[in-house]
Order: sequence, then C-alpha cells, then structure tokens
Amino acid sequence: MSQPDLVLLHPPSVYDFRQKTIMYGPISDLIPSSPIFEMYPLGFLTMTNYLEARGFKVRVVNLALRMMNDRRFDVPAFLAKLKPKAYGIDLHWLPHAHGSLEVAKLIKQIDPQVPVIFGGLSASYYHRELIEYPQVDYVLRGDSVEPPLHQLLVCLREGRSLESVPNLTWKSEGVVRANDLSFVPQSLDYVDLQPQQMIKMVLRYRDLQSVLPFNGWWQNPITAIFNVKGCAHQCVTCGSSRKASKQLCGRRVPAFRSPQNLVKNIAEIGRTSRGPIFLVGDLQEVGPDYVRQVLEGLERLALKNEIIFEVFGMPPSGYLQAIDRAVKNWSLELSPETHDEALRRIQDERVFYTNEELEAVIQQALSLRCHRLDLFFMIGLSGQTRASVLATIDYCEFLFKNSDRRLSCFISPRGPFLDPGSNIFEDPERYGYRLLAHSLEEHRQLLLQPSWTQILNYETIWMSREELVEVTYAAAEILNGLKLQYRRISPAHGQEVASRIIRARALEDRLRGVDRHQQIAFAELRGEIHEYSVSTVCDKRELFWPRQRLNFRLLGILRVVLEYLLESLQQKAARWRRKQKGE
Repeated sequence: MSQPDLVLLHPPSVYDFRQKTIMYGPISDLIPSSPIFEMYPLGFLTMTNYLEARGFKVRVVNLALRMMNDRRFDVPAFLAKLKPKAYGIDLHWLPHAHGSLEVAKLIKQIDPQVPVIFGGLSASYYHRELIEYPQVDYVLRGDSVEPPLHQLLVCLREGRSLESVPNLTWKSEGVVRANDLSFVPQSLDYVDLQPQQMIKMVLRYRDLQSVLPFNGWWQNPITAIFNVKGCAHQCVTCGSSRKASKQLCGRRVPAFRSPQNLVKNIAEIGRTSRGPIFLVGDLQEVGPDYVRQVLEGLERLALKNEIIFEVFGMPPSGYLQAIDRAVKNWSLELSPETHDEALRRIQDERVFYTNEELEAVIQQALSLRCHRLDLFFMIGLSGQTRASVLATIDYCEFLFKNSDRRLSCFISPRGPFLDPGSNIFEDPERYGYRLLAHSLEEHRQLLLQPSWTQILNYETIWMSREELVEVTYAAAEILNGLKLQYRRISPAHGQEVASRIIRARALEDRLRGVDRHQQIAFAELRGEIHEYSVSTVCDKRELFWPRQRLNFRLLGILRVVLEYLLESLQQKAARWRRKQKGE
C-alpha cells in the first residue's frame, strides 16, 4: 500500500465523545449528520482531485465516522499506520473546535515532525489564534485553497521558502506570518468534484469506511454540489454572507461555476449514483441566461436522479415551469426562517418576501411535478419571542391545510453556535444578542459542557438559553402532532418522535441538577443522553428521499474499477521500464 502525500482528516466535534457524557440536543436534526458532525466538507473532494491530477497521492479519512461506527476503534494505532508526508484537518464549522485541535495534538504525539495544515471558514476567522497552538503548523485561509495547498506541499517537499504561498498563515522561528490573501478565484471551473476519485481511493487503500460522507449515507446517498462560493446577500446570521465572505475569504463578489462545468459534474455523479443531487446555491443569482443554460444541459442529460433546487428569494414567473420542463424528478427547498414578515426583513432586506408571495410559489410548485417541497424555520432569530415561535407553528398548520403531502415544514434551533463573521457575531448588541463566547478556546470549552443549554454560545434579550431550549421542544412537539394529523409522517414515526421529545425534555431537566463532576451520576445517564441527542425535533428519516431498489449504478462503478486497474497496470509498467533503464 503506497504512502500518501497528504491525509485529509475529518475529526468529530468532540474528540473523546465516546468517553464523555454530553447532551447535544437537536442541533443536528435537520442535517444529514449526527451531533458528532461526521459529514466532511465538499472541499475534501475538490482538494483530492486537484492534487491527484498533479501527481500527489491523497487519502481522505472520516475519523469521526470511524469512531462512531466502532466504539473500539483505536485512533492512535490507526493514525500511527498512515505515515503521510502531511496531514490536513478541517475546521470549517466551529463545532469542530475541540475535535480538530485534539486530533492535531495526537498527531504530534505520534510524529512531531509531520506537518499539520488547517483550513476552513472557522480556521480562516481564527487563523491568528489557531496558529498559536503548538500542534498547528499552517493555516490556509479562504474558501478556495486547492492551488495554495498544492504550492505549500511542493515547497515543503523541496524545502523552499513559504513567503510566496498565498493565503498561508505560518510560523517562522516563533514569529507568526500571514501571507496575503491573494488567491480568490473568480470562477470555480479550475477544479471538479469527481466522485470516481473516491472509488479509486477505496481501491487504493482498501478502506471503504473512511471515505463515507456521513452515517446512513448508504441508505441516503445524497450528493451536494456547490454552484457558487461567496454570496450576494447579507443575511445577518450567516457566516458566508457578503460581508463575511469579504472578511474571511477576500471575496468581494460571488464566484460561480459555468453552466457547462456544473452540468458535467452532475452527469459524472449520475454515472455511479441513483441518489438525489442537491444544488447548493440559488441558480437565479447569476441571471436568466445562466439558468437557461443549466436547465437546457439538465434536459439533455435526462437523468432519473432527483435534483433538489434551493431558492433564496421568490423565483420569477416561469422559473419553476422551466425546471419542470427540463427535469423529470425535482424538489424544492425554501428557508423563510419565520412566519413573521417583520422578523424576516431583519434577516436580509434584499431577499425579503411576503407570506402571500411564498404561498403563491408553494401552490405553483405543487401544481407541477415537484416531488417534494421542504420549508425550514429557525428558533433564535433577532426579535423572536416564545409566542412568535409558536405562531410560526400555527403558520405551518395553515400551510398544511392548503397543500398536499408533498409539503413539509421543519423547525430547529440556531446552534450550537452563531457563525463567526456574521453580523450578529460581530455586533451582537445591535441585534439583541448576548454572545457568551468569543475566542476559539472559549468555544472549544463550551463544547465540553454537559448539555446543549450550556453549549449554546448565545442568548437574546427576548429569550435566555433555557427559554430557547424549552420553546424548541414545545414547538417540535406541536409540529410533530400536526405532521401526524395532516399525514406528513407515519403514525409509528410520529409516536416515536413524541416519545423522544418527552424523554429529552425530562433528561434536560435532570442534567440541570447534576454537577458536571458527579461522574457516577453522569455515567448512569450516558446511554440516555446519547439516545436522545438524535432525531428529537423530527425523525431524521424525514430528510431522506425514497430509497431506490439499487442506490448505485453498478455498471458505472465497474467502469471506474476497470479504469483504476488499467491505470495501476500502466504505472507498474512505467516503473518497470524506468528500472530497466537504471533510472
């Protein structure tokens, strides 16, 4: 088995979660991964493809998932066998503040000489604090680091100066250096998301478990594709908003993939997977000609995969009809955040829309072949009270009454952390927030608290952390009952969620009365705490699309396997020829 040049490691949120007793709560119920946040970022795939094309061998290891699926999985022993020339660790999402640094510390204990490289949005925000940790050697800033990472690896291999590596924060003789944030591509076509590379990686390292994106992916093989980096909008809670993108990534305007590149990537995914493909980002942001070209390309593909479209503002007349003509199987996702138009306007005036406009789009989508329409609401908004949250649930019932079973609503707390770089993180008092952690280390310590009440890094002048937790369970309980009443979920799933909410609320109350150092009491609660930190406010299966008889295209996978075997034979033949020539 060949030695990789770079191992990209995805850590769990809290490194020693298997020993600790933490009530994470429903903070991950509306995303595919668990509270361990075991879903690694898409950047792992683009970095792999970029580096492999330039002769570097890269291995992706979803350490969080390996630890989840095997309670006896020996992390130090596993890492000791890898022996790469460098490690890359993502700190894209702030909930990884603990796990990422602990894994880096462990790497340095195993081999102090191996370079450890950090990257991601949170790493970019905290790059100066992050580089001060002894286990961190380099931080690559920005949302597009493939060429800088390549340049860094070349410099490390050849012993060259690092002063010319763009976007790099590093240490030179104990002095922190921050090179210019100069690599900010205006197009995303320089690198692809080639899923076949992951199949080849499985074959090369004989390790399937390490490359799986998240727990349950076999049953829900959804693939996300970004058509944009950066954003034109200024949602006050978003760490990727226009202002945040400029601060963290040097990106003044969004960068988009060309229609041809986007469609080509969708086609590549469709060759091996029958699962849904989620287009992250609103196609309308680029303009009508861009939309036309993408939809024409999708129409020519005639894929049977479900294509999920995301919209930020309300689509113009004809957009949904154009999707319906071009794509046989499609769904729509909207995030109105709240029923209250005044609070929605605070979020971002540029994408403000009325409930009347929202309802018109819903009715239009349901009059077409839209298979599914999901609406997402949030708890913890500026100006939001307990009464406002419950009024949002009333609005969900109104929508249920005036639609069919294809429409569903979800609500969850904004958490566990406010996004660094967002308006409310940078100026919390202006929006009525009280920020309870500012530095990276403070967030790292919050992640070790016993329950999600104490993990939340904020509260508002309208609701304390305890009130945010209480209204989350109350709203989830009522919404679950409405989904049962209007047949959005099965009786069995609805009853299971209802039972879990009751138990989770009771457990949260018990935790408030237990001292963190009462290890015996916590040990007794450990099993319950783990059980009631998943699928609490809804059954996570509600997020999944219906399973295919076969989720994958076996012929397409076989083609990739044969291609890998042919490449391996060619490489062996080339090595043999060089040996014969005495090179």
